Amino acid sequence: MRQKRLLIVDDSPLVRKTLIDLFADEESVQVVGEAENGIEALYSVSRLRPDVITMDISMPGMDGLSALKHIMIKSPTPVVMLSSLTKEGAPITFDALRFGAVDIISKPSAIENSGALDEQSADILSKIEFASQVEVGAIKYIRRKRVVTEPRPAPGGVAERIVAIGAAEGGYGALLKIIPHLRPDSHTAYLVTLYAAPPHVAAFARYLNSYGELEVKAAEHDEVIRPGVCYLNAGANYMTVHRYGADPVLHVSPAPFASRKGSVDMMLFSTAEVMEGNTTGVILSGCGSDGFEGLEEIDRVGGVTLVQDQHTALCNGMINAALARVKVGHVEPDSRIAAVLNDLLGNR
Repeated sequence: MRQKRLLIVDDSPLVRKTLIDLFADEESVQVVGEAENGIEALYSVSRLRPDVITMDISMPGMDGLSALKHIMIKSPTPVVMLSSLTKEGAPITFDALRFGAVDIISKPSAIENSGALDEQSADILSKIEFASQVEVGAIKYIRRKRVVTEPRPAPGGVAERIVAIGAAEGGYGALLKIIPHLRPDSHTAYLVTLYAAPPHVAAFARYLNSYGELEVKAAEHDEVIRPGVCYLNAGANYMTVHRYGADPVLHVSPAPFASRKGSVDMMLFSTAEVMEGNTTGVILSGCGSDGFEGLEEIDRVGGVTLVQDQHTALCNGMINAALARVKVGHVEPDSRIAAVLNDLLGNR
């Protein structure tokens, strides 16, 4: 198998050397060049044609986000952002993903600390390897939806329909193309389980809440599910739907076997049990196979099933598992999913 060509972009010579050394013995990845700012990166991309790029965010001359936007428009290439600025919940992290980055990795606070680097080495290697396999057609610049400044009306009533969405690797980008374009109505609530760190998911909810018409919030235990609201949950938790009297209510608790990735199935199964045919199940980008059994149950009770087109996904494991087991009603590119859901739910 051909080695994937890696371009390293960082204004720190020490960081560049550290990353070059990290990949020195890797058979799957070959470092073909380095650049110290965004302008050099653009020149190197056109000259070297790398398969994958690591990009610092804060650099003199042209910063990483500006370079990323140029690359996505002119020469789309998988990019992993590597920066001390990508702290948990920083909006710039989600801006980078919206501009087309495949993933983000935080630098150790002291890169010369070998212990700190050792802890990140496996993560860096796996994410670069993953990014190098991404189809170019699955990455793109996401234009920003209008920023919401006026307060939304408080949601009233209880949800009569639920759209339950599961995502893992590559899910950030897909959700950025979907949630801001969903239109709220007086009947439908949205549940999302995303495999990412809980602090990141909570921060992502706050970020998404600034765009579009839906209220977006982190899911909380024992809250009544309201229409016009999108509830985000981290895969480390089980988010399930129960009914108390006439009200559908969320249960959120730590997953007993989080490493087995069963949180999407739990969400889909419980939603199908409570809402029956008033359930829509959606599977987005992600590795593994979580979600296909729950989607199968939604189909069995007469709900709607939708899966992201694998050609627009960063990782196809969850999608392929669903397509292999379920007669899926709709297979759509991520850029079309919001419009399809709006039409299906009568929210024209």
